[in-house]
Amino acid sequence: MRMQGGLRPEDWRRWGQLTTFKANAAHLLRREVRSWQKIYCSPLVDPYQPAEESYGAMPAILTALTEAPPGVFVVQTRGPLILRDLERLRRLASVCQVRVSFSLTTDREDIRRLYEPHCAPLDERLRAIAGLRAAGIRTFATLAPILPCNPAALARAAIDATGEDLVGDPFHTRAAKRHGATTRPQAEAVSRRHGFERWHEPGFQDEITGVIRGVAEAAGRRFGTGPEAFGWLAQ
Repeated sequence: MRMQGGLRPEDWRRWGQLTTFKANAAHLLRREVRSWQKIYCSPLVDPYQPAEESYGAMPAILTALTEAPPGVFVVQTRGPLILRDLERLRRLASVCQVRVSFSLTTDREDIRRLYEPHCAPLDERLRAIAGLRAAGIRTFATLAPILPCNPAALARAAIDATGEDLVGDPFHTRAAKRHGATTRPQAEAVSRRHGFERWHEPGFQDEITGVIRGVAEAAGRRFGTGPEAFGWLAQ
């Protein structure tokens, strides 16, 4: 799997306000992409974060990929701005496998405003999913991070919106994840301030993911967490 990245620390700290990108990305893709490769734009490099509205890097990138397509192209985003490039995505989907994974983190708009103030409201995300599906783009819901919510309602809304398997992850705590990145201190501070500390506790997280898994299985869908489940998107 080919990963596209290159973030700097300030990209993490000020998501939605600034980002790092390669101005010659389209040129590099034409030169380097091979038909057997899988390109996964992960949540860490969401190509439709607010900065993209100003920079407009993705149209040229999608055009370059259409001219030199990989085997699979996956976009992980929470940005309805992706609908701007719907026709380009459709053209790309005619020459390779295209999948969009849209982040749905909670069923509560008040919670979204607490944890994701720079991100689109939930109803806009659901409308974006509907628009992508109507255009024939295979679209998944990613429940990550799982914010305070009614987990059964969130799972049902995600399955109704996409008709696909579900992928998700609770908050990452060092107790449950011994290596790699963990949830940022800012999110932990929000949880402490508003009484949501248990959403960071591994035992409670197991209960929540168990509820989501039960809803998914009742609907004939899978639900998985962690790298293996995210890997389903690029299969």
